Amino acid sequence: MLIARAFRQAGFSLVELMITLAVFALLMMAAVPSFQAWVAGARVRSVAESLQNSLRMSQTEAVRRSRQTSFVLTNSQPEVEAAPAENGRNWYARVLPQTAGEAASESDYIVGETFASQSSVTVTGPALLCFNSMGRLVSNAATGLGQECVAPASAIEPMVYAISTPGADRELRVQAYLGGKIRMCDAAKKLSDGNPDGC
Repeated sequence: MLIARAFRQAGFSLVELMITLAVFALLMMAAVPSFQAWVAGARVRSVAESLQNSLRMSQTEAVRRSRQTSFVLTNSQPEVEAAPAENGRNWYARVLPQTAGEAASESDYIVGETFASQSSVTVTGPALLCFNSMGRLVSNAATGLGQECVAPASAIEPMVYAISTPGADRELRVQAYLGGKIRMCDAAKKLSDGNPDGC
């Protein structure tokens, strides 16, 4: 008699197990959309950080080499003379020629990324940004790439790259200012003392 009572208390009934599984399934279904938004947001952040780092590398190389460099969006495979494209899927940075007739060489190539196209993330922004030997944005009509660099009109209005993907919980932006400041910000927030990560 004692053995039978212990046996009945040791497990779950089929009804209890089915209820537990049903509750677990409902919780998982509720969590999937937010998990998908989190994954898309993580892809956006990774691409934004990579783009920001490539801009900074282009800026640093301009100072280090005492030469103008360009950060280029392209729809082609990144290489030293890939055609610039506004809102391009890939990007690269390179040293610009010192004279109009100077040919580009592989040593002019600084960095290139195909991360945005691999991650299905959209980058919206200017085809070219040029940095001078002091790390500041400059205009340059003789880039040797078929397009010219245009610097911001004022010190407080940045050149902006917007990074987004469908399903993400936010859009991030990378801003490059005339004086050389480069920052990433959240488009959904307004820059203030309470939101230093806002745009």
